[in-house]
Amino acid sequence: MTLQLDDTTRPDTTRPAAAATRGTLFRFATAGSVDDGKSTLVGRLLHDSKAILADHLAAVERTSRERGFGGEAGGLDLALLTDGLRAEREQGITIDVAYRYFATDARSFILADCPGHVQYTRNMVTGATTADAVVLLVDARNGVLEQTRRHLAVISLLRVPHVIVAINKIDLIGFDAELVRQVTEELVAVTEELGIRDLHVVPVCAVAGDNVAERSARTPWYDGPALLELLEALPSADQTEAATEDLRLPVQLVLRPQGALASGLDATAYRDYRSAAGRIASGSVRVGDRVSVHPGGATSVVTRIDVAGRSVESAVASQSVAVSLADDLDLARGALLGAAGTLPEPRSAITAEVFWLDPARGVTGARLLLKWGTATVQARLTAIEGRRDLTTLQVVPAGALEVNDIGHVALQLAEALPVEPYAANRETGAFLLIDPQSGATLAAGIVS
Repeated sequence: MTLQLDDTTRPDTTRPAAAATRGTLFRFATAGSVDDGKSTLVGRLLHDSKAILADHLAAVERTSRERGFGGEAGGLDLALLTDGLRAEREQGITIDVAYRYFATDARSFILADCPGHVQYTRNMVTGATTADAVVLLVDARNGVLEQTRRHLAVISLLRVPHVIVAINKIDLIGFDAELVRQVTEELVAVTEELGIRDLHVVPVCAVAGDNVAERSARTPWYDGPALLELLEALPSADQTEAATEDLRLPVQLVLRPQGALASGLDATAYRDYRSAAGRIASGSVRVGDRVSVHPGGATSVVTRIDVAGRSVESAVASQSVAVSLADDLDLARGALLGAAGTLPEPRSAITAEVFWLDPARGVTGARLLLKWGTATVQARLTAIEGRRDLTTLQVVPAGALEVNDIGHVALQLAEALPVEPYAANRETGAFLLIDPQSGATLAAGIVS
């Protein structure tokens, strides 16, 4: 029997070719409800990709023996490979976002392992914000839960490019294709309601490794790729943003070397050297390109691009660069360079969806700091238009925002900024709200 899914959401039926992604960096986050086996899946992924150091593996084997762990994992409690905090190990849950780094022959990965508990949803937002993909676990026995819907709502709002749902613990349902199909239909219904288009469904058994690093003989009805194959083949946001989005370069600092020759510059060039340094948020830049500058709206031409101390002809999204312009413009930290004629009109009143992260309530009239790119401006929360009910996914009235709420708000800024809708640009459409007294991050926001 072959697992048939909707054509727009089914996994590829052939082994994905990873040639186009070879050598690239891919960031992904994992999420799931409590006890769905997320830490075990991550541990299996790291173990089977040979990303665990020998001394770490030996320590996990020793602790697993002390706990009497056995079964198909070969005597390993794979969750111990990721749950690093003592409280996590003692309670058997994931509390904080844990970042892991590993590589295969095809590409390098940064993995953000996010908690599953409701009270740690804010940590999931942190991990998913910069992700190219989210791997969301669902227990095959339970199907789509409220926390699953909550995570999918966050993924949709954050516009994560790729969504992979791993239907886990298929061994506990006897590798039943019909039950997997039913869960898949639930997922398709929810993701279509949320507007998620790029959905991939992979049935897995994390404990035994079925369809994790390699395809399993125990699922002949599934003709898609293993989870790791899929991760190796999906394009990263850096690859797509460089080709499809306009240049956005938040200026982190202005370089004007004093007292010694800059690397690679002769004395004459050194005296005239002045560049805007920062990380390219989206798009690409080449020598000779015309760029617009915020604030002020002036335009100039790129005369030089330096990357890691050497001059280059071009640079793309995610690279840190120093860009020199033909005109001596007034640039400072907080400025933004964009492709000429593409920067939106700066505005001081914005509507946004915010993920409230702090136990302190968000109330109308609160005075805050808004951090956007490298700029920080004063702001006021002028209205709370509602919060999202994560059971119905509808927006309902709300007088204040509590921790983990997703709220619709209006903000007034003391200084106009060229913000963009988050749907158009994940970098320049996102911001943080900060408590001006304590410096605590209160919320992460996305421009509506």
